[in-house]
Amino acid sequence: MLYVLIDSAKGWLGDHGLFGLLRVLDWVTFRALAALALAFFIVVLEGKPTARWLRAKGVGDNAKFDVAALDEALAERQGTPTMGGVLIAGAILVATLLFADVRANFVHLALASIIWMACVGGADDWLKLTAAKRPGGSRQGLYAWEKLVFQLGLGALVGVFLFRAGDVTAGPDVQHVLNLPFQRTYDPGTREIGQHLIFLPGIAFAALSALMVAGMSNAVNVADGMDGLASGVTAFVALGLMALCVIAGWEVASRYLLVPYIPGAGELAVVSGAMAGACLGFLWWNCSPALLFMGDTGALCLGGLLGFLAMAIRQEILVLLMSGVLLVELGSVAMQTIYYRVTGGKRIFRCAPYHWHLQMGGWPEQKIVVRLWIVTVMLTVLALATIKVR
Repeated sequence: MLYVLIDSAKGWLGDHGLFGLLRVLDWVTFRALAALALAFFIVVLEGKPTARWLRAKGVGDNAKFDVAALDEALAERQGTPTMGGVLIAGAILVATLLFADVRANFVHLALASIIWMACVGGADDWLKLTAAKRPGGSRQGLYAWEKLVFQLGLGALVGVFLFRAGDVTAGPDVQHVLNLPFQRTYDPGTREIGQHLIFLPGIAFAALSALMVAGMSNAVNVADGMDGLASGVTAFVALGLMALCVIAGWEVASRYLLVPYIPGAGELAVVSGAMAGACLGFLWWNCSPALLFMGDTGALCLGGLLGFLAMAIRQEILVLLMSGVLLVELGSVAMQTIYYRVTGGKRIFRCAPYHWHLQMGGWPEQKIVVRLWIVTVMLTVLALATIKVR
């Protein structure tokens, strides 16, 4: 809203010699960094009051595992306020509304994704965490299939709107291309659309979007176990996404680097910056020992937003590469579940997700978290480096 108001009053401000002070807001990179800083300070300043409010409501962690040793090791975490994702989602929304161009369709979709997934996660958290207060053996959260319906539904809707944002009447459009590693979207000599590109039809585009949004939201969710793990990893991925969004929305840079140019996608750098700032601010309270957990409210919101941003700028594979730690966490759960059922009770890992396997192998929690942060940083650097290698 702030950016839109200043942009609308640009003429009047210029006539009165005031616009020079606000000219930096024309730069999307500055607004992205401003959103990052604002979201960070919102979460840091409101962390303790939010934790106190959640504790007063009795919204505390009560997770149990089927491994007695792990339950014993994590006994001290019982009762820690969770559902802190309301703070993350709120900070991203406020920072985006202030510094992004809210007239842009991409921003509308980002805001809708944040609210949708935060509401789904919030409903799940509230049902699970207040079950003991409701008589009659109330259900423990949303059923898995219910969450999946909402996740896939959002992803499919986002895919439809993103597909329609491209020019579907004037022939092939890079907004519909499946952007593969080391692929040149534009011819290096003419900077025109290259040859041998894979253009996705509407159904395939929507299906890919549904898988990205649902997959990433579940990946962040299963990684949200150790203090600071999900928030730290997501912060680093969001910083990488901020750079990718700037490139995607800047025609000169995208054509020079031979990646898809997506008109208007630059505003998503503001959303990415807000997400990175909110995660870093949450890490302030979520680092070991955690004062506050994000719960499904934050995990589904952050993961769904990562999936949406990847689809919007046509960089699904690079985002998956940057999110390698999250994918390993999700994959370990899937492998463990399938193997357990097929073999009648045998396990691949001591416990899933993979971070619990490492802890039960003797790794201290802080070492696991910091090393997975380091891996994420290196994967993000590698993903950004591959843009130039085409």
